[in-house]
Amino acid sequence: MGTGPFVLSLLAATASEPIYWENLGLRPGIDLGFFTLRFYSLAYLAGIVMAYWHLSRMLKQPGAPMAQRHAEDLFFWCTLGVILGGRIGYATFYEPELWSDPTALISLWNGGMSFHGGVMGVLLAITWVSWRGKLNFIRVCDYIAVNVPFGMLFGRLANFVNGELWGRPTDVPWAMVFPRAGPLARHPSQLYEAALEGALMIVIMLVLFWMTRARYRPGLLVGVFTAGIAAGRFTVEFFREPDAQLAEFARETGLSMGQWLTIPLIVIGLGVAIWALTRPAIGQKASRPAADPA
Repeated sequence: MGTGPFVLSLLAATASEPIYWENLGLRPGIDLGFFTLRFYSLAYLAGIVMAYWHLSRMLKQPGAPMAQRHAEDLFFWCTLGVILGGRIGYATFYEPELWSDPTALISLWNGGMSFHGGVMGVLLAITWVSWRGKLNFIRVCDYIAVNVPFGMLFGRLANFVNGELWGRPTDVPWAMVFPRAGPLARHPSQLYEAALEGALMIVIMLVLFWMTRARYRPGLLVGVFTAGIAAGRFTVEFFREPDAQLAEFARETGLSMGQWLTIPLIVIGLGVAIWALTRPAIGQKASRPAADPA
C-alpha cells in the first residue's frame, strides 16, 4: 500500500470535494497468491501479541496478582472468548439470520463481531482461569483491562481498511465516500472509534497503571476501562450508520442497539470504579473509628 495516494487524499480534506476511500490505495489484505491474508485477521493477531507483551511487562512489577504461566492460560482462553463471544454476540444482537446459515456464521473473515459479546466472552475466560488458578478475579480483570485497548485500536483501523462500518452522511471537510455505502459522503466513524476506544483509552490505562497506584485498588482499572470504552462507543454511535437491519429500531427508540447495550456498561463501570475508590488500597489497613475516651 503506497503512502502517496493516501497522503494526497487526506490533503484533499481541505477542499470542497469529499475524500474517496477507494483513492486511498487501501486493500483488504495481502495477496499471497493461494491465499489472501486479511488485515482484519492481522489486526486481531497484532492486538493479542501487543497485549501479551505488555501484560508480561506488567507482571514483573510489584503487586502482580498472577504469574507468567497464568498469563499464557489467560491469553489462550481470552482469545477464544473474544472470537466466540464477539461472533455469537453479533449474530444474536445485530444479524440473527446468521443462525440459520452455519457457513456464514463461521465466516469470521467477512467481519461482523460484537464488542459486547466479546466482553462477555473475555469475562467468562477470566472467570474460568481465575477459578482454576485460585486467583483474585477483580485484580485479574484490572490487568487484562489495561491491555484490551490495543486490540480495539487495531480492530477499528482494520474496519477502516476494509471500508466497512462507515458513518452517517455528513458534509464535514474530512467526509469520505465508501464504495459499498452509496454516493453520499460519510463520517469515517471507524477512525473516531480507533481514536476514542483505542488510542485515548491506551493513554488513560497506561497512565493509570504506570504513573499512579491504581493497580493497588482492586476494580479501579477495570471500572475506568469499562466506563471509558463504553462512553466512547456511545458517543461514536451518534456518527456511525446503524446496521441496516436495525435502522428502524434506532429510529423508533432514538438510540442505536449499540447505545442501548452500552448504557449498562457505563453504569457498571462507574459503579465498580467508585466502589474501588471507597475501599482501602492493597497494603493499606482499613481505618478504624477512634475509641471513645474512658
